[in-house]
Amino acid sequence: MAMKALISVYDKTGLVEFAKTLHQAGFSLVSTGGTYRLLSKDAGLPVQKVSDLVEFPEILDGRVKTLHPRVHGGLLARRDRPEHMAELAREGIDTIDIVVSNLYPFVETVRQPDVTLDDALENIDIGGPTLLRAAAKNFPFVTVVSDPGDYQWVGEKLPGGGLSADDRRHLAHKAFRHVFQYDAAVASYLSQKEEGRLPSHLSLAYDKAYDLRYGENPHQKGALYRPSLGFGGLPDATLLHGKELSFNNIMDADAAWRVVMDFSEQAVVVIKHSNPCGLASHPELAEAYRRAYQGDTVSAYGGIVGFNRTVDRETAEAMKGIFYEVIVAPGYVAEALELLKKRRNLRILQMPPSGDDAGAYDLRPVSGGLLVQTPDAVEDDPSSWDIVTSRKPTEEEMADLAFAWKAAKHVKSNAIVLAKERTLVGMGAGQPNRVTSVHLALRGAEDRAKGSVMASDAFSPFADNVETAAEGGVTAIVQPGGSIRDQESIDAANRHNMAMVFTGRRHFRH
Repeated sequence: MAMKALISVYDKTGLVEFAKTLHQAGFSLVSTGGTYRLLSKDAGLPVQKVSDLVEFPEILDGRVKTLHPRVHGGLLARRDRPEHMAELAREGIDTIDIVVSNLYPFVETVRQPDVTLDDALENIDIGGPTLLRAAAKNFPFVTVVSDPGDYQWVGEKLPGGGLSADDRRHLAHKAFRHVFQYDAAVASYLSQKEEGRLPSHLSLAYDKAYDLRYGENPHQKGALYRPSLGFGGLPDATLLHGKELSFNNIMDADAAWRVVMDFSEQAVVVIKHSNPCGLASHPELAEAYRRAYQGDTVSAYGGIVGFNRTVDRETAEAMKGIFYEVIVAPGYVAEALELLKKRRNLRILQMPPSGDDAGAYDLRPVSGGLLVQTPDAVEDDPSSWDIVTSRKPTEEEMADLAFAWKAAKHVKSNAIVLAKERTLVGMGAGQPNRVTSVHLALRGAEDRAKGSVMASDAFSPFADNVETAAEGGVTAIVQPGGSIRDQESIDAANRHNMAMVFTGRRHFRH
């Protein structure tokens, strides 16, 4: 009895050559629908229709083709169990030895901007996953090929004694993984329709974008993955110049991009170890860059610069003489790109249009589990803030407070930010107590602290934060409020004729 190969694929890349290899290796070919037409009529191979094998027509517009005992009995029967083989013989069912299958383009379909629910449902494969699971379950006796990238090596092994048990196990693993990723993508798509709560079961479908040389440190392995349903962001960025990005480059480039994209106005940020050491907003991009760089010229060395506007020639010239690892921006004018490409060690990254973050989660691994939250992507409205001191902020102070508050959201907690003229002039990050962050911010700002405003990502638990800020020359403070000692902080601000506003919302970033 000839060995049988059942072929039913959506992605037909390399299929004809592989089918020819199977035929030459002595397999009789069975196929469905469009795959049958390709192999039989276009390639001229002898192929049996699945409908002839099962003696039942394809029905429901092809929705039911391979769901039949003559198919799954031939796949699932254990060849080492005489009772299984006797049952096949009694029912006139032949064994199937190879399954070649991949699935409907569900992910590609739902990524389309105008996709409807009906479009999505029509691209949920039923027969394909069932074929793959059945063949993979019985891999000691059945070979399952779900990836066109495996056609060549599988085909090369067939004439020389066939595949080993380890080969079939490897292919079964890939098939189950293929089905898992597919089902997870479907579950993720449908879960996006559940609003107001996190799902009871979290289905994560990610595809590897590319491997990295190493992880955060050279002894760690690293890779960048993209969500199967996602698009945009770092995985789809274009490296216009420079060597490949490292793990740390990607972390910092992402931090830079998230900061500048939080500003509707023109903004530039300098990132070091995921914290903004320089940040400024100005109508002229080159001036915004100069101010961001002056925020901390020492830390800027070897940092990452992010822009939320196309980089022009003047801005590229302003960056001359400063070593940066990466520049990330939505675009570059030709003259600016020409200048920047003269820097051999600079990586120039162009970001794609913003992707769809619907359904995205902030994921934090913990020992034995995963913390999940929705992103801190809320829009803070300064007009809703409460002015709690006797003196109201001036118009200029209010503009700086709004800038500082947005900046503080991107600084590691406990976060303190000093700003003046929409420029970050001092920052204290990641300290175990808030007053230490205030001291660090003032020390970094030096004389620029005079006349600046201060933002605190969470409430000030004691008045010492206010007293220290006042001594350094800060004139106004924005903080969430909500401490049982709020009045002490308010009183301290009033004593120093400072303005203070409460946002009613904190922005911890651990």
